[in-house]
Amino acid sequence: MQSVNLTHHFLIAMPAMADPSFSKTLTYICEHNEQGALGLVVNRPTELMLEDMFDQLGIPITNPSLKGLPVLFGGPVQLDRGFVLHQPADGWQSTMTINQEVGLTTSLDILQAIADGKGPRQALVTLGYSGWAPGQLEHELAQNAWLTVPASPGIMFELPSEQRLAAAIQLLGIDFSSLSDEVGHS
Repeated sequence: MQSVNLTHHFLIAMPAMADPSFSKTLTYICEHNEQGALGLVVNRPTELMLEDMFDQLGIPITNPSLKGLPVLFGGPVQLDRGFVLHQPADGWQSTMTINQEVGLTTSLDILQAIADGKGPRQALVTLGYSGWAPGQLEHELAQNAWLTVPASPGIMFELPSEQRLAAAIQLLGIDFSSLSDEVGHS
């Protein structure tokens, strides 16, 4: 398969996705290169609320807009580690700049700033991430496990999690209900 860079793309799980970690998911690819790929599922809320997570970390919350917001399941790898996908992309310790719009940060300073209402303009907090070994994502694409489309920060940051998958599918101009569970090649 020809080399492709899916950084700043969405992966849309096909209906036949057998892995329960990814069934009906929308995954944002933060990095994709010859070493593999790293992404975050952006449409699967957990039962853990942000205020509970901050309480467990001993971070007092002064930002009332955090009440009732869930922490997302980012993927099955390192479920005990938090990841913050955010706009704008810079200004924090341990930030991986994905592009000029979006960054991924794993340091506590961003969580403290979010709790104080001084954090990034937009942010999603996940536990865990999704990772692929070299060539693994390309193999899954060849097996028709995923659809891909350039990512839209508006879908990630402005829509409720339950609307993100359908909105990403609409970027492709297709109706998800018309996709078959059958895998085929032309």
